[in-house]
Amino acid sequence: MLLIAVRALILYLLLVVVMRLMGKRQIGQLQPFELAITIVIAELAVIPMSDTRIPLTNGIIGILVLMSVEIAFSLLILHSEKARSIICGTPTILIRNGKPDREAMRRVRVNINDLLEQLRSKEYPNMSDIAYAVLETNGSISVIPRADVKPPTARDLKVPVTQPGFPVSLIMDGKVNLRNLQIAGLTVDVLLQEANKQGIQDLRQVFFAQYTTEGKVDFILDERG
Repeated sequence: MLLIAVRALILYLLLVVVMRLMGKRQIGQLQPFELAITIVIAELAVIPMSDTRIPLTNGIIGILVLMSVEIAFSLLILHSEKARSIICGTPTILIRNGKPDREAMRRVRVNINDLLEQLRSKEYPNMSDIAYAVLETNGSISVIPRADVKPPTARDLKVPVTQPGFPVSLIMDGKVNLRNLQIAGLTVDVLLQEANKQGIQDLRQVFFAQYTTEGKVDFILDERG
């Protein structure tokens, strides 16, 4: 039992490192070759994890080889448009100006019910409201609504707006993140002054603080006292 536990721990740690090196995309965002490699890597980890008769190195070598293949493919499609179209495919337009392209739907094997379901999930129940619907290479459907059904933007209304900044976490669990504080262009003294304005005397009382997109600091107190 101890041997199985050690093997499982080693393979688990290896998988965490491999998945971290392969990128941060979620399952629904993976290209077909990435999904296939992910599934095979999982199988390569499970077999030597449960069967002690199989050398641990068999699984480790297989996982590292597939990780190398995935990274090589990723670099290839990053620098070559032709390779990208061959390995990942190209987007397919399913709806043009409110009308489904039946030939394109037949080619990618998407039926009308699946298409309507995807549109409803994106809060577009009426097909006539769609300018274009595109089946992306990762299997998701992107929707571009008609101009007359989109809500007006500040640009449309010619209203001056201030561009938002990037939100930064300043305090987590009562601990000040000095690196993020520097990114926000603040100091500990300034942070404490902002806290004092909101009646907070000790930063250790703060569960979470964030530098918002509006350039303000929001504090959330630790209710546990």
